[in-house]
Amino acid sequence: MTAVATRPAPAPEDPKPAGWWTGKRIRIAAYALSIVFLLSITQQFAKLPTDDLTSSGTWAIALGWSVPILLAGLGGIYSERAGIVNIGLEGMLIIGTWCGAFGTLLWGPWWGILFAGVGGAIGGLILAVATVSYGVDHIVAGVAINLMAPGAARFLSDLLFPSRGGSITQSPTIVGVGSLNVPFLAGGRLFGWRSPDLLGTVEKWDVFFLSDFAGISRGLVSNMSWFTLVAYLIVPASIFLLWRTSFGLRLRSCGEHPVAADSLGVNVYKYKYYGVVISGFLAGLGGGFLSIQLSGLYKEGQTLGKGFIGLATMIFGNWRPVGTALGSLLFGFTETLRLRDPRAAHALLLLITLGLVVLIVRKFYQRQFRTAIYLIAAALLMAWWYLSTTSVPNQLPVVTPFIAVLIVLLFATTRLRMPAADGLQYRRGDT
Repeated sequence: MTAVATRPAPAPEDPKPAGWWTGKRIRIAAYALSIVFLLSITQQFAKLPTDDLTSSGTWAIALGWSVPILLAGLGGIYSERAGIVNIGLEGMLIIGTWCGAFGTLLWGPWWGILFAGVGGAIGGLILAVATVSYGVDHIVAGVAINLMAPGAARFLSDLLFPSRGGSITQSPTIVGVGSLNVPFLAGGRLFGWRSPDLLGTVEKWDVFFLSDFAGISRGLVSNMSWFTLVAYLIVPASIFLLWRTSFGLRLRSCGEHPVAADSLGVNVYKYKYYGVVISGFLAGLGGGFLSIQLSGLYKEGQTLGKGFIGLATMIFGNWRPVGTALGSLLFGFTETLRLRDPRAAHALLLLITLGLVVLIVRKFYQRQFRTAIYLIAAALLMAWWYLSTTSVPNQLPVVTPFIAVLIVLLFATTRLRMPAADGLQYRRGDT
């Protein structure tokens, strides 16, 4: 029998490397510019005298308030990508606020930040033991963490703070880390030389959209805490760790199909522990930022539900770091409006109305007429509220993140994709 010669199959062509401006990045840039455009229009119609919606001062404060929400949201991503629902983020934030303040009193702000992360990680470890090792329901265990954390913080405060000039409800005043201005963009110093403030110059021109864009951009690069820079650098680090490393692949497989991961040799229990402990560590850092950098002291009840807002931000961002970062910045902005001129909070109604109009146009283009009718009703209600009042309750900016998440859940469910095994109990040997 003679062998038949066959032609070797051609080698597959190397795929063309994807450029920086992929379709997804273009959409993100378009969404960001659209938000700036809506803010500019709202600023013009609301006629706010101090440009509170687009000024660099507003967005510098918003950047700071976004950090605890961002870190809690990133913590939620690690936990839920491993298959564990972490309702206890609020409690881990509380632990982080106390540990951050106490660590700063003893060793200084940077050690205080690290101590805050360790405190949050301990809370995550407790949650992991309950949910992973003992199979306690994730929601029940998370609620238990949220209930125990304030009591533990109050006990430790009574034990340690009064002798140092504090009280049972708050610590002594502490000093945070320094801040920076980015050279050339916000007039920062470079080798002792003060560089030009290019964005500040454009902001003062008072040109529609251009000056607003410059003001918002300058707010994100001026008077920025070093801790803020570290927090936002965790976003690309998380993308690399979760989607570009074997560790991230194994962790995500535990949240998608733990049985299949176990069959391939992945220690599912160990990686679930990793996810929840990292989640607690990041939430603890967020609490430390709140007490060290934003407040300058630990005070009982200062988290104000930011752990839950972090969870909402995680859903808003579709369980991905970039979406979570954008959502945290948006929700930090609404928190800032609550602290500034009440007329700026009232203008939030107009901003929501314009955002709903954009969604209406999009739904008509997609021929989703029933959804568009619902949005028209909501837009008319918001417009009536804005035109018939001159102020809004102070609670509106607080509940805005949850309203935004409800809108996303109602009208963007096809784009949301949570991990398939998120919240499900797993026991080795299950099929």
